[in-house]
Amino acid sequence: MSRWSKIGLATAVALSGTMAALPSQARELKLGHTYETSHPMHIAAGHAAEQFAACTNGEHSITIYPVSQLGTENAMNEQVRFGGIDIILTGQVFASQAYPPLAIGAAPFLFNDQDHALRYMTSDVFKELWDGWNQASGAKIMSAGFFGAFNITSNTPIETPDDMKGLKVRVPDTPIYLAFPKAVGANPTPIPLHEVYLALQQGVVNASANPLHMTYATKFYEVQEYANLTGHMMEYILWVAASSTLDSLSPEHQACLQQSAEAFGIESTEAIVSQEQGLRAEMTEKNLINFVNPDIEAFRAATEGAVEELSNTLGVEADTIARIRAL
Repeated sequence: MSRWSKIGLATAVALSGTMAALPSQARELKLGHTYETSHPMHIAAGHAAEQFAACTNGEHSITIYPVSQLGTENAMNEQVRFGGIDIILTGQVFASQAYPPLAIGAAPFLFNDQDHALRYMTSDVFKELWDGWNQASGAKIMSAGFFGAFNITSNTPIETPDDMKGLKVRVPDTPIYLAFPKAVGANPTPIPLHEVYLALQQGVVNASANPLHMTYATKFYEVQEYANLTGHMMEYILWVAASSTLDSLSPEHQACLQQSAEAFGIESTEAIVSQEQGLRAEMTEKNLINFVNPDIEAFRAATEGAVEELSNTLGVEADTIARIRAL
């Protein structure tokens, strides 16, 4: 067992002993996220909320606030650490504000393919990074769901890195997302998710980095002509609970929340994997967007060294990178 795992286990034991003496009072938990109600993450969260209510015999409930109703993803990350929100769904990159090493899973071309990325999601090395984040943040990562591979949508086809030079690319508002577009000479522009459609429509940016399911759920295909399948980074969505929320629950009800969080991770991952396999065919059949298969090896070469550079910036040891690559 790693040092981080031992610390996490000791903390869990101590917390469990403390909670045993506390009564469980009825709670309506607030869960915030940034996704549209049609998105698999929202749907999976809704089912998890139903499971939690049933598990606690209706004593507790979870109310979901989608589409950034409780703030931007950065703002919600800060609020959950200080107990302002009970639960959030957040990407590993946004969460890494509290513990930078957590973001290494989003480094450009760290993974060989989707299967490699899925192995990382359930790996000991990822769980050790969770433990580090839990210790640094004071909140708790309870589960993760696969968010998929990021691609570039645009109004011109992108086949090689040269096609991205000077392109204004919307990226999520956190620094690690800048690594890929900068490496290929594009101009990354951070914009919150709920503002992206209008920014693309008005030409504030002329491209965007998103998984295919986001392009579909947010209807970015209405304002973008091409989906360029770069698959340059992978993202995971974490179910994060505030420590004060966990403290307010009995051990039994905390176990209910853990079960619901894990159910969210399983359902959302299955939905995203299914969509990644089927959306290209569906969107092509409906003539929603044109697909481009870029020269991936050229993109890998153009971003060579980015993983090592990011690992130094994030404080990730070389052994951790080696373990991830070897999964």
